[in-house]
Amino acid sequence: MAFTAKDVQALREKTGCGMMDCKKALVECDGDMDAAVDYLREKGLASQAKKSTRIAAEGTVAVYNANGVAAVVEVNSETDFVANGDGFKALAAEIAQVVAEQNPADVEALLACEKDGMTVEAKVQELFLAIRENIKVRRFARFEGKNASYVHMGGKIGVLVNFETELAGDNEKLMEAGKNIAMQIAAMNPGFLDIASVSPEVLEKEKSILIAQMKEDPKMANKPDAVLGKIVEGKIGKFYKENCLVEQAFIIDGDITVGKYLANVAKELGAEIKIANFVRFEKGEGIEKRVDDFAAEVAAMAGN
Repeated sequence: MAFTAKDVQALREKTGCGMMDCKKALVECDGDMDAAVDYLREKGLASQAKKSTRIAAEGTVAVYNANGVAAVVEVNSETDFVANGDGFKALAAEIAQVVAEQNPADVEALLACEKDGMTVEAKVQELFLAIRENIKVRRFARFEGKNASYVHMGGKIGVLVNFETELAGDNEKLMEAGKNIAMQIAAMNPGFLDIASVSPEVLEKEKSILIAQMKEDPKMANKPDAVLGKIVEGKIGKFYKENCLVEQAFIIDGDITVGKYLANVAKELGAEIKIANFVRFEKGEGIEKRVDDFAAEVAAMAGN
C-alpha cells in the first residue's frame, strides 16, 4: 500500500513521533495507518495511546437538557469567526432541541425534521446563504431519563451523562454530582464506562502492545514470558484507571475514584445511582483542518 508525505505528516500529528520514525513505520506497515500507530507504540516511540487524531476543526457543540430528555449535537463550519457568531450558535442550539424533541434516527433524518415550518436542512441552507460558508451537521446523541450535561469553553466540548436511579424529580444533589462527573469526562476523556465495558479485543491488543514495548527495552527483553505476563497484568490495572470513567481518580478529590464519589452521593441520598451511559463530543474531533500552502498559492498567482 503506497503512502504520501501527507500520510507521514498525519501519522506524526497522531503520535507525536519524529518524521523519520513515522516514515519508517509506514514503510514497515505497508502504508497501513493504524498498524503504523501500533508499530510506533510497540517501539515505545508514540506519545499517545489513542489512535484517533484530534486535529482541530471549526464549529461548535451544543447541548439541550430538559423534561427528561437530553441531546448533544456537533455542527461544523469553515472558520471560527462564523462558529462564534450568534446566528451559528443559535442554529446549533435549535438543532439540539430538535434532536431531543423529535428523536431522529440519524443525521439524514434530522435534516428532514421540521421546526417552525422549516426543515433543519432549510435552516442550515438559510444561514449558508447569509454567511456564504459551508455548514455541516456532523453528529448527535440523545438520552432519556435522568441526565446531566456540561459544555466546555463555549462549545469546544459537550458532555451528556445518563443515570439509572429511582430518585424522583430534579434532585439538586444528583444534578450537582452529574455536572461534576460531566466535567470529569470533559477533562479526562475516558474511553469506557467501566472495566466490563472494555472488550476482550481491546484488552488483548493493549496487552500485546505492552509486551512488545517491554521486549524493546534492553532491561526487560530477556525476562521470561511468564514474568512479562505478570508485569503486563499490573500495567493493565493502570490502563483501567486511566481509561474507565468509574475507575479514574476524581478530579475534585484525587483520593477517591469517580465510582466512589457517586457511591457516596447515593448513600447520602438513600437511593441507588448508576451511570448508565455517557457521551463526549469535541468539536472537530478526527477532522483534518485544511492547511493552505501560501507559497504555492502566491506562485500560482504569479503564473509560476
